[in-house]
Amino acid sequence: MTDLAPKYNPNEVEKGRYQEWLDEDLFKPSGDKKAHPYSIVIPPPNVTGKLHLGHAWDTAIQDTLIRFKRMEGYDTLYLPGMDHAGIATQAKVEAKLRKQGKDRHQMGREAFVKQVWDWKDEYANIIKGQWAKMGLSLDYSRERFTLDKGLSKAVRKVFVQLYNEGLIYRGEYIINWDPKLQTALSDIEVIHKDDKGAFYHIKYPFVDGSGFVEIATTRPETMFGDTAVAVAPGDERYKDIVGKELVLPLVGRHIPIIEDQHVDPEFGTGLVKITPAHDPNDFQVGNRHNLERINVMNDDGTMNEEAGKYAGMDRFEAREALVKDLKKEGYLIKVEPIVHSVGHSERSGVQVEPRLSKQWFVKMKPLAEEVLKNQKTDGKVNFVPERFEGTLNHWMEDVHDWVISRQLWWGHRIPAWYNKKTGETYVGEEAPKDIENWEQDPDVLDTWFSSALWPFSTLGWPDTDNPDFKRYFPTNTLVTGYDIIFFWVSRMIFQGLHFTKKRPFKDVVLHGLMRDEQGRKMSKSLGNGVDPMDVVDKYGADALRWFLLNGTAPGQDTRYDPKKLAAAWNFINKIWNASRFVIMNLPEDAKPAHMPDTTKFDLADSWIFDRLNHTVSEVTRLFDEYKFGEAGRELYNFIWNDFCDWYIEISKVALNGDDEELKARKQENLIWILDQILRLMHPIMPFVTEKLWLSMPHEGKSIMTAKYPETHAEFENKQADNDMAFLIEVIKAVRNIRMEVNAPMSSQIDIMIQLDDEANKHILDDNAEYVENFLHPKDLQVAADIEAPKLAKTAVIPGAQIFVPLTELVNVDDELKKMEKEEKRLEEEVQRAEKKLANQGFVAHAPEAVVNKEKEKKADYESQLAGVRERMKELKESK
Repeated sequence: MTDLAPKYNPNEVEKGRYQEWLDEDLFKPSGDKKAHPYSIVIPPPNVTGKLHLGHAWDTAIQDTLIRFKRMEGYDTLYLPGMDHAGIATQAKVEAKLRKQGKDRHQMGREAFVKQVWDWKDEYANIIKGQWAKMGLSLDYSRERFTLDKGLSKAVRKVFVQLYNEGLIYRGEYIINWDPKLQTALSDIEVIHKDDKGAFYHIKYPFVDGSGFVEIATTRPETMFGDTAVAVAPGDERYKDIVGKELVLPLVGRHIPIIEDQHVDPEFGTGLVKITPAHDPNDFQVGNRHNLERINVMNDDGTMNEEAGKYAGMDRFEAREALVKDLKKEGYLIKVEPIVHSVGHSERSGVQVEPRLSKQWFVKMKPLAEEVLKNQKTDGKVNFVPERFEGTLNHWMEDVHDWVISRQLWWGHRIPAWYNKKTGETYVGEEAPKDIENWEQDPDVLDTWFSSALWPFSTLGWPDTDNPDFKRYFPTNTLVTGYDIIFFWVSRMIFQGLHFTKKRPFKDVVLHGLMRDEQGRKMSKSLGNGVDPMDVVDKYGADALRWFLLNGTAPGQDTRYDPKKLAAAWNFINKIWNASRFVIMNLPEDAKPAHMPDTTKFDLADSWIFDRLNHTVSEVTRLFDEYKFGEAGRELYNFIWNDFCDWYIEISKVALNGDDEELKARKQENLIWILDQILRLMHPIMPFVTEKLWLSMPHEGKSIMTAKYPETHAEFENKQADNDMAFLIEVIKAVRNIRMEVNAPMSSQIDIMIQLDDEANKHILDDNAEYVENFLHPKDLQVAADIEAPKLAKTAVIPGAQIFVPLTELVNVDDELKKMEKEEKRLEEEVQRAEKKLANQGFVAHAPEAVVNKEKEKKADYESQLAGVRERMKELKESK
């Protein structure tokens, strides 16, 4: 047996342990074909930087599940990997290059992509180091990357198949455009924020000089692309002007007035300018009326030649200059300040520009219908909490086509080629044979296109005969935040169903966001983020994991709280000290834990083993239901309260006694329970449980492969549970009385226990040794017909009343002096309250709640005063 330090030191406990696990290949599947498979593929972190607390939360839950199932005998696979994160990673590398005075366009595509691979290698190593510090039992022999050879093959196959099925198409549509990163964005990569803006009211004159119409717009710089003004069909106000032409201010081009159902006659003036190349609704109007599409902006958000003298200006500078000119020329009626919701790029933060662009799209309706249909079957994806299934269904019911092309260099190149001579398009998994006549599409695929395939592409698909795919797909559990149901979860489901005809995972366990102590979302802008590795350095990985698991209620946000981290460390230290005590009190030739002989149990033994049975049953159930916070409370209460505070303390009586046989039984019981506790705690706290388990007599090379605790029918003993609960209540009540009267445990006191039921007397009689040690009575009376003494401290517990006579414990004269001071204080408080309530001004003008509060205070003081006077009367009578 190994000596344990007097105090838990996480750095010493965790040092080198992870490498030992790796060296012993403990993270790989067992290979036992008779065992049920259980698999989790890690949600791949982006190679954009270090992991944050949200990642730590994800992985702590995942690893707990894997370790739990491994100990239960499942053939477990926890597969690691990372995401290339197209936009995010390219933006990071470009920012780094800008600081060095470099530009990707000057470098060229090949040289730039090499720079990104260097970045990926650097941060992949950092992330793996963080996984190690967290103790994640990942099988690195199966590690994947979304741009590796196998996953790239899967991506090409999916693209080509969807294209051939008519579910991928290329077309010119209004998309969300990021002018800073100069790439298309999907709808869910756009964050809407409230911005200060304005309605600019502008005169659009009639060509015939008969006046003008008033048009209100928030984006006057797009007016160069106006090709019509629309009114609602049948709007009586404008029936006479439909078909007439207007002059586009400052441009001079003529545009018609048309009728279209898009216009809401109740909104504004009921007249809407139509700009088909710069608004998704106007695009549809333009299609219905065969209007020209005029793009007025460059890729970088500057105005193009269609904007005339404003060409080359930034879009917002052009707006400012244009409004000045409109005012100067008499076209500006008024500017009406507003606050409105405006789309911003999730990655760059700039305002998104709705823009006409030729892009690749996935036709979503048929894929979404597959998901909605499957969710009505037994093979559906189960959501925890269940309410988030509604979030998935709602999104699938209202889904839009997904723009999947990105104007980037880092990512999966779109497998489409255009013939330089004929303009023909070729889509295929491999390049055309006469490649010199073809030019590949320069764009790459949206990152989510490849990560949507993650649960099955990582397991060898499209090779459906791959042993890993056949054994571990579908995966069992996906753990992630509720904020990426749209981005990732939904896409994995529809791609999984479409290409494998199976759900990609059985359960989706969703947690919330990690917030700071004030409840704010952690963000770089607020500077309130916490590096999980700093937490590990201070408190240890086990403490962080306990905090993350114990604070987990499915679907709920949680707050980072250093006090809870300190409490987690304190709990581990309690386990450490309890283990150290048990190990130090074992004989030199102690054997590994073995099933105890229940026929020789005393009350405390029967009670603790029944409590152990209950804890094993509840924690197993709660783990299977993903209720980690509730499981944590069960573990905490059993370990801290039942085992440490009571059973160990009670066992000291035998360990310090002369009965060697009894001592040996207690040692055997202690090592069994400690062994079971360490196994129960291992999935959450892998490092400290391994250290402690290897420090005591054990069988096997690691607790990781030890069997998870099970319930045993012979440990069930509800009567012992009830009897021990009574004995504990008696001990606690007497201890509380001792504290109240400052009577130390070393002093003997008279104790009278009046039983509600004489049948409970045997509990105290049969455990006389414990009663003596924990109550330390001078004279103990136990009966149902005890007469309560006049002057005594009283405690009422279920099944009994306890009296401790005070005559020997307190100096009556000193106590009376204290009581007289308290009586005077309370009399003054009552008088003050009476005076305040007698003040008619206060009663008439103060809020009713304030007056009632004052009445409650007066009644409380009067009650306390009556109690003090009664106590003084008793003290005087006792003299």
